[in-house]
Amino acid sequence: MNKGCGVRGLGTLINTLTVLVGGGLGLVIGHRIPERIRVLVVQVIGLVTLALGLSDVIKTHNMVFPLLGMVLGGIIGELIRVEDRLVQVGEVLKKRFASDSADNRFVTGFVTASLLFCVGPLTILGAIEDASGKTPQLYIIKGSLDGFMTVIFAALYGVGAIFSAVSVFVVQGTLTLFGTRLDLLLDERMRTELFAAGGLAVMAIGLNLLEIKKIRLGSLLPGLIITPLLVWIFATPGGLWS
Repeated sequence: MNKGCGVRGLGTLINTLTVLVGGGLGLVIGHRIPERIRVLVVQVIGLVTLALGLSDVIKTHNMVFPLLGMVLGGIIGELIRVEDRLVQVGEVLKKRFASDSADNRFVTGFVTASLLFCVGPLTILGAIEDASGKTPQLYIIKGSLDGFMTVIFAALYGVGAIFSAVSVFVVQGTLTLFGTRLDLLLDERMRTELFAAGGLAVMAIGLNLLEIKKIRLGSLLPGLIITPLLVWIFATPGGLWS
């Protein structure tokens, strides 16, 4: 029985902590893991990420919504340069905390881990649960997965992956603040198409991890807002075109 714990935002704090702990562990033991094993594990994570994204995409009732949502969102994202701004945040953190780093691993680790941990159904559903004051089971599950992946990311990319904890705290904390309203705003159809659009973004993360094709993931983020908006306009009773 899922009894209320009475603490809103506890799940976000737990998830943030698991990323910090996992990243710290990755820094400590990372050098002991052979490079070929680290690369292989990231490739496996990439494959699983593709599968998770696909599982959400195929649940769509009409592929037109996630397609148009992500296309329009991607155009908007490029116009306002979301990806570049994320990279700039990573560069600022790098200069402040890892100025001696000569390569781009810090920024890559920060951006990749931040997007992987903050995009997907568990982020939205977990925020709604976390806002209710119930035991944050979804964020506990998500935090466990994120913590494990941060071990590997920190071993491969260094301290930049650990700073994804900041993204987790800010994004999930903000969503939790509005969690109750999200539950009211999003009906079942809007959630389905939103998660399908998120699935496309998650698949793009998998492609990046596998180094198949570099996709500017940050630019896709506005699509997660556009997609449910399109559903509300064209497919929701009471919407503008229904």
